[in-house]
Amino acid sequence: MTAKIAFIGAGSTVFAKNLTGDILSQPELADATIALHDIDEQRLATSEVVAHKVADTLGVKPTINATLSQDEAIDGADYVITMFQVGGYQPSTVIDFDVPKNFGLTQTIADTLGVGGIMRALRTIPVLQGLTANMEQRCGDATLLQYVNPMAMNMMAINRTSSIHSVGLCHSVQHTAEQLAGDIGVPIDEVEYRCAGINHMAFYLDFGRRTADGVVDLYPEIHEFARTNDIPDRGHQERSDGGTTGLSDAVRYEMLARLGYFVTESSEHFAEYVPWFIKSGREDLLTKFGIPIDEYPRRCEVQIGAWEHLRDQLTDPDAELEVEPSVEYGAGIIHSMETGTPRVIYGNVANDGLIDNLPGSACVEVPCLVDANGIQPTKIGKLPPQLAALMQTNINVQELTVEAALTGQREHVYHAAMLDPHTSAELDLEQIWQLVDDLLAAHGDMIPALS
Repeated sequence: MTAKIAFIGAGSTVFAKNLTGDILSQPELADATIALHDIDEQRLATSEVVAHKVADTLGVKPTINATLSQDEAIDGADYVITMFQVGGYQPSTVIDFDVPKNFGLTQTIADTLGVGGIMRALRTIPVLQGLTANMEQRCGDATLLQYVNPMAMNMMAINRTSSIHSVGLCHSVQHTAEQLAGDIGVPIDEVEYRCAGINHMAFYLDFGRRTADGVVDLYPEIHEFARTNDIPDRGHQERSDGGTTGLSDAVRYEMLARLGYFVTESSEHFAEYVPWFIKSGREDLLTKFGIPIDEYPRRCEVQIGAWEHLRDQLTDPDAELEVEPSVEYGAGIIHSMETGTPRVIYGNVANDGLIDNLPGSACVEVPCLVDANGIQPTKIGKLPPQLAALMQTNINVQELTVEAALTGQREHVYHAAMLDPHTSAELDLEQIWQLVDDLLAAHGDMIPALS
């Protein structure tokens, strides 16, 4: 039977294109039914054209449908993939960045933790709850492949309120492993690693190289690289003014020196999950560690400015469309579940006895076996205590935010912001209270009423 795969938020054209290419490149999935759904009719139409071009490029004949109806998209689906951003850049992301600046609080990405991450969760969790409730009625046996940030908070809410099979997916583990292997000059296909923690704060517990004599630990080489080489530059992001912003990896290498393990998330993300790198009046820290303030709005503006050109390029009937494999796990999961071919992926799942020194209520990122039996997380045991302690500072914020979203109690939004590492390092309690009030007021109906 042909698998039906629903894309929710298919107007994210580039991401949808990459996943469609990954899926249709698998011969066993080449005749899949792909249902594209979005609330933006123009973007949805673009994604539909692109999906057909992907199929034509690969020489396959799937069934591709586009619809503004979520009900129609997920009805009878075997897999549902979420890839949307509630509130978009305008107005929500702008609010998440601009209102805190009134209090002297600056951010970099603001999609995972911090007051920006808290607000994003409050407006996203209700949408995900609506989707999973709809799935329970229309495709109760489907698997939800959840890509929307803030990952841990979203998955916590899904795990607590829905019976749907689900996993949260991110590319930071596999992407960083490739970067780290490149730093020390080891081919990634010779690397074997074990990683665990929470999304955007998972650490490589083991990082080794397969040899004829077994797996050789590469951490000594990583430490030697950090001691004797310049910190890697992970490339540059274009700015709306035509310039570029360098993305140094200094934060992650600093944390390696302090904690003994390398973290999965990029330096610019990680800097705002802890209290040590972004501080008012400390431009020296921003310079030393190469931390770009307002990085996410800058990326959004570039993407918006390039959208018309991108749309023309992707939909031009005479233009060739390149379809290359991405690092995303989604297609591999579907292929393994459909064919029984075993794979290991890193998934964000409920901490059901997986990591002993993190709360059972947490959402953890661990290796998972995938085959015809579905997604099977593996037990890690205890993390190094310093890593678990650092993760707990983020889990506190995640749990309080989810509690606020699920109970409607406004007080827990204040509590989450109080305990956020970056916010609490910059603002006093009265400022935090007022900031939360101002953010909730600015978002208005985008966030359900809290009492």
